[in-house]
Amino acid sequence: MTTESVPAGGDPRRLLSDIRSLAHQVRLDQRMTWVALLVLGAVTLVGIPFDWLGMTVHCRPDTSCEFARRGVLLYWPPALLLAYTAIAVCYMRAARARGLGARTLPYAIAGAATTVVFTTAWIAAALYFPDHPLPDQPLPYRWLILDRLVSPWSMIGIALVVLARIERNLGLLLFTLAYLALVLLVLPMNEGWGLAGWELQARFAVPQVISGALLLLGAAGFFRAARRQQR
Repeated sequence: MTTESVPAGGDPRRLLSDIRSLAHQVRLDQRMTWVALLVLGAVTLVGIPFDWLGMTVHCRPDTSCEFARRGVLLYWPPALLLAYTAIAVCYMRAARARGLGARTLPYAIAGAATTVVFTTAWIAAALYFPDHPLPDQPLPYRWLILDRLVSPWSMIGIALVVLARIERNLGLLLFTLAYLALVLLVLPMNEGWGLAGWELQARFAVPQVISGALLLLGAAGFFRAARRQQR
């Protein structure tokens, strides 16, 4: 009884391994994670002057104050829609340059949906509370979490979770979860920075600066990782 060797190219297990390696490489080539983070980080930082200049604050002689953040509604809805459109176009161009397909539609839909949710929530709040009174004592924690959840920078994180799923990118998922934890649980939107004497606009700007800087740092990190994979 004799045995015949099977060529490596005809080994089913070898072929399956090659197919999996090729599919993994295709997914890596399709990733433009750093572009998404760069665009969203830039949009976050550019939005700070709109929020600052578009915020009106009225204080009475009894030291009670009211504020309205009109600049947020004027800037963020169109800015986010343009940002997601730009990201989708970058993904499609990069995919076509490599002769690959681009799965950007679910991410674009998620970005548009979160933008609608944020806009609807803020319009409803603006109609129900035309001028937000500054509370005399800290708000309940659950209300702070809800307020942060419908903020534009939180909506960015939720859409990034969708992008991580599309790319099957564990690194992006871990980064996004850390980003959301920072935005929702750490960065306060009203008190806690010890900025006594600062203008109200500055206190709202601090979390946005940190969020935008974190997104840009993430973009730099993923860009370096992508460059290493191409070598």
